[in-house]
Amino acid sequence: MEWSVKTIDGYGLRVLRADAVVVGSGAAGFNAAEQLYRRGCRNVVLVTDGINRGTSRNTGSDKQTYYKLTLSGTEPDSVGEMAQTLFEGRCVDGDIALAEAAGSPAAFFHLCELGVPFPVNRFGEYVGYKTDHDPRRRATSVGPLTSRSMTEALERAVRACGIPILDGFLAVSILKSEGEVTGLLCLDQNAPDLEHAYAAICSANVVWATGGPAGIYADSAYPTAHCGMTGAALEAGAWGRNLTEWQYGLASLRPRWNVSGSYMQVLPRFLSTDADGSHPREFLRDFFPDTAKMLSAIFLKGYQWPFDVCKVAEGSSVIDLLVYIECFVKNRRVFLDYRENPGAQPVPFAALDPQAREYLERAGAAFGRPIERLMQLNAPAAEFYRSRGVDLAQQPLEIAVCAQHNNGGLDVDHWWQTAVGGLFAVGEAAGTHGVYRPGGSALNAGQVGSSRAARYICARRLFPADEAAFAQACRPVLAAQLSCSARLLSGGDTVGALWRQAQERMSRIGGPIRELEQISSGMAAVREDLAQFEQQARAREIRGLADAYRYRDVLVCQCAYLGAMADYIRAGGRSRGSAMYCAPEGIHPWPELSERFSFLPDDRSLDGMVQMVRYGAQENTYVWRAVRPIPQEDDFFENVWREYRRDGNIR
Repeated sequence: MEWSVKTIDGYGLRVLRADAVVVGSGAAGFNAAEQLYRRGCRNVVLVTDGINRGTSRNTGSDKQTYYKLTLSGTEPDSVGEMAQTLFEGRCVDGDIALAEAAGSPAAFFHLCELGVPFPVNRFGEYVGYKTDHDPRRRATSVGPLTSRSMTEALERAVRACGIPILDGFLAVSILKSEGEVTGLLCLDQNAPDLEHAYAAICSANVVWATGGPAGIYADSAYPTAHCGMTGAALEAGAWGRNLTEWQYGLASLRPRWNVSGSYMQVLPRFLSTDADGSHPREFLRDFFPDTAKMLSAIFLKGYQWPFDVCKVAEGSSVIDLLVYIECFVKNRRVFLDYRENPGAQPVPFAALDPQAREYLERAGAAFGRPIERLMQLNAPAAEFYRSRGVDLAQQPLEIAVCAQHNNGGLDVDHWWQTAVGGLFAVGEAAGTHGVYRPGGSALNAGQVGSSRAARYICARRLFPADEAAFAQACRPVLAAQLSCSARLLSGGDTVGALWRQAQERMSRIGGPIRELEQISSGMAAVREDLAQFEQQARAREIRGLADAYRYRDVLVCQCAYLGAMADYIRAGGRSRGSAMYCAPEGIHPWPELSERFSFLPDDRSLDGMVQMVRYGAQENTYVWRAVRPIPQEDDFFENVWREYRRDGNIR
């Protein structure tokens, strides 16, 4: 790896030339880099704004799931059946579903070979369990930190290949010429001053593995260090797809962690307080007059963790709604208390729904207080919080309804290439999922998508970028960034407060509960914040400048995502997945709640459609198209073999 210096309008810009650049250091990014190298792209560089910042390395759950093709037992399964399962998530392209299913075994076995300890029985079968939206038993896990184990194994593989890692480099602009990528402009956060802060990479291929746009929400299960940079790809001309589709669920705020599974099954007490922690009360008891029904709903929340509007009238998602009301309507804080039983009374185990009663009895946990049941059922779940300074035996745990995963993202084809030639999006940055998805399928999609992107690049795009086109594309972008940076560094530090304000607004109007009027006014506010960015945002030093770039990226994303939500409503979209679109003419299943929370259930008229969004500085563009069906390919071996010998079937 050799840097050169190119003087552009008097600025000494460091320039690196590479055949491919991977942006991001999560499981998908590391896999992309390793696959590129092993397939022959030896001049590959990995760029990361912080090698330990990503979601893959810093998130998990009580048992984090990886979804794959069935690899044990006698239960029938096939690539086609798994593709159909993914396709049935609604608004999913069939060619991508087929690719994710077909690539599942190879991606999974690669992780196993790298040392990720997925469990096997004594005969070597990779046994599985059933997860949500899964008709088989395709799920597996290595425990609470499956994605971290994957990331660490893939990082070791990348380092063993000797692939250069530019740590502390924030990719701020994707450079392109005539619809094709020519490189990246980066901010070096380790630079001593603005004169040395910018560097560029000249390359015809960029793999965008920056994760989901986690920084847009205040109430978030994403790790605090992760922000995402989807906005930069949108500004470069990539389309967004299914941006309305998220997963929200109950999560602790400090630390950020999903409180699914065991955390609910041990029946903790739900408390809300005033902002200062005073006047605690058990608000669920106001809604559930029957204690046994309340406890059974809490237990079910462990299985039905994501908020699902279909489970509000009948199911456990009314609990998410009640937590939301405490936080955003009553402006109170919500806590889980494992120190005492709900109502400070013994749990009537015999009166619980059979599913809850039998589970707790079989686990030997039908006794005592929530913390005692948790230690019996899943002691590592309690230890996780203790290791992070929260002793559930001594203090309550603050929670909220948090953004956990974006099923939508950047639009890609079945090789994970965006509308911009040479720009590939992988991992959560790519919007390959729809309204629903099987638990753990995002990890599979990240591995399969990054492998396919690498395969395509090595077969079709291993050519040097046009250096003249790179220089021409770089000049105006660099000039604009230098001018903007000078203003941002002119004194003060306002980025943190501005960013927090934007996040809180998004959580209030663009989270699980959505209303057109609020979304429209919020969209106007975001546009105004973007227009005033250079006048309002101020940062200290280069690392503060990096936060300013992240904040602006958040605003671009919010503009695209809120716009998508408003367009969805105007297109006749109704409540579905993890989003309730309030409609006064809709059903009102709980008379105890305000009529504001009336909604129209999804009529599934848009199931076969994909909403596409192109961000515009003045106005977004929205297009609806039919999903691509699952391909019905000729699988006669001799024909496939002949075509494979010709071009590897890379087309």
